[in-house]
Amino acid sequence: MRSTPSRRATATGALIAAAAMLAVSVQTGAATAADGPLGAAAAPKAQNAIATNPGKLPADLTPAERTALIKAADADKADTAKALGLGTQEKLVVRDVVKDRDGTTHTRYERTYAGLPVLGGDLIVAENKAGTPTGVVKSSRAELKNVDLTASVAPAAAEKQALGLARAEGSEKTAAERAPRKVVWMAQGAPVLAYETVVGGLQHDGTPNELHVVTDAKTGAKLYEWQAVHNGTGNTQYSGQVTLGTAPSYTLTDTARGNHKTYNLNRGTSGTGTLFSGSDDIWGDGTPQNLETAGADAHYGAALTWDYYKNVHGRNGIRGDGVAPYSRVHYGNAYVNAFWQDSCFCMTYGDGSANAKPLTSIDVAAHEMTHGLTSNTAKLVYSGESGGLNEATSDIFAAAVEFYANNAQDQGDYLVGEKIDIRGNGTPLRYMDKPSRDGSSKDYWYSGIGSVDVHYSSGPANHWFYLLSEGSGAKTVNGVAYDSPTSDGLPVTGIGRDKAALIWFKALTTKFTSSTNYAGARTGTVAAATELYGAGSPEVLAVEHAWAGVNVGTRPGGTEPPTGKVFENTADVSIPDNGVAVTSTVNVTGVTGNAPSTLKVDVNIVHTYVGDLVVDLVAPDGTVYNLHNRTGGSADNIVQTYTVNASSEVANGAWKLRAQDKARVDTGYINSVKLTFP
Repeated sequence: MRSTPSRRATATGALIAAAAMLAVSVQTGAATAADGPLGAAAAPKAQNAIATNPGKLPADLTPAERTALIKAADADKADTAKALGLGTQEKLVVRDVVKDRDGTTHTRYERTYAGLPVLGGDLIVAENKAGTPTGVVKSSRAELKNVDLTASVAPAAAEKQALGLARAEGSEKTAAERAPRKVVWMAQGAPVLAYETVVGGLQHDGTPNELHVVTDAKTGAKLYEWQAVHNGTGNTQYSGQVTLGTAPSYTLTDTARGNHKTYNLNRGTSGTGTLFSGSDDIWGDGTPQNLETAGADAHYGAALTWDYYKNVHGRNGIRGDGVAPYSRVHYGNAYVNAFWQDSCFCMTYGDGSANAKPLTSIDVAAHEMTHGLTSNTAKLVYSGESGGLNEATSDIFAAAVEFYANNAQDQGDYLVGEKIDIRGNGTPLRYMDKPSRDGSSKDYWYSGIGSVDVHYSSGPANHWFYLLSEGSGAKTVNGVAYDSPTSDGLPVTGIGRDKAALIWFKALTTKFTSSTNYAGARTGTVAAATELYGAGSPEVLAVEHAWAGVNVGTRPGGTEPPTGKVFENTADVSIPDNGVAVTSTVNVTGVTGNAPSTLKVDVNIVHTYVGDLVVDLVAPDGTVYNLHNRTGGSADNIVQTYTVNASSEVANGAWKLRAQDKARVDTGYINSVKLTFP
């Protein structure tokens, strides 16, 4: 709860193959609401354990709170359009709102022009808690004006073109799902009138088809195309015996997680299937012959993914509305794939070659469910560079969920699909430390990467995530050996997987748009890291170094990565109200001689009134260095880097951050402390 003047009157002192006021960012191009009744809910502990600016973490919104924010944004959309300087024929349509713990909101809008949907016109507006716009991220840098709305091409011609493209891919039972609709296309260059046609049927491998084709309504030329189907106690096949969320009587219905349900398609390729049910609460026997086994695996993977987004990122369901998608298993006969569909809000899994290896491992389930998250946030178009980033997002969070699960039978790793043996030779589907190990993925960005299949153009982003998490060079994590190179041969120092995932999540939900490319991904992640850790922080520099390591942009300042030794304690330590001093200990080892005269001390304390606090650094010999002495008045939180002349101290030993609350009412905790020895 934020302190108010009246309260403190006696005190002193955030899978397979308006326009002038606003800082504007465009997520394409070259590599160069007031709180009202809603408080900024405390973020989950899993977030608090990471040394960040707490105010820039996502607030843990209930579905009702999110709905209220969307309604408020919708009520103000005309004023927002005016502040953005939009033309009279442009209208905003609210798609989503996320909120930071400091009250900042990030509202996603689609646009219409003369009543027509605008593809590639989406944008994100940030407002501080007072409701003042502070920035906007646009999907396109083009101006939306003077669009000729007279079509020269008939809708039937656009439909014929789309059907022909689908048949050329090898699709079967092709048919337009609906009549071509008129749209304004502005994802590439100046806006033009176009038709969007969606083709149904089946793709060449039996995957459902939702091919979107955009046709110029003046010339009949194809402007763009993308595929909207994203591939990508239970006795499970991959995770051992686990606890499942079920409903009485008994069905695979997880009442604690948005009523997620798992259905059996029984080798069919259409419909919802039959909800798994039984006479007891035992599901499967660990073998693929028992149809319940794949159901248990898929159900478990969905639960883990739900818990990860809820407990780590504060997102209540992948749409933020508390409603779960559903899962379908046993799709087709020996179908070797899994996919996400927006149209059914569901994940679907085949049983693999000879129906022996269902694609229902933890990372595959998290991968597919994350496609749903992307569809409801950045909405990265599934083609070109944005499509590669879409796939990488699913791989990144598949790894994050797998590590989060901490399952002894399927330990966390930076491999994709290592359990499902899709190649038949025991190797993973993809590798994040060096993507080219799979024979097709790309390690580094290059100018033609947008023409590569999205499952392979995802390589540089997957590689970036690994470098940012673990750093370059050879190392072993959870028994798996990795050896990650860089495009320029220079090293990258990792900051840890939790921080890397938090940066990507914030960029995905508040910076990326439908057409974000690799250059835009660098811009967005640097902006996210800056908000979370501060400008010029080691985390921001690491983000930039990791991108340079995959050939997206240059090294920051033309310098090599920092080589200092970092020691950190991220365990929460509660600070009692008007009570005794508490400490968080950082054990320093392996440093020769004395500490430096420029010892960097990063302090992250969550507290509702920093004017209550005295904060000291205590050296191993007991010498006290005061960092903060009841300054700052009613401000929230201490997120600051202090420089201490500790040259008289032996470096190795137990250093302590000591904090004491010396007044009543407000409380908090030490979030983290980090010491950097240059």
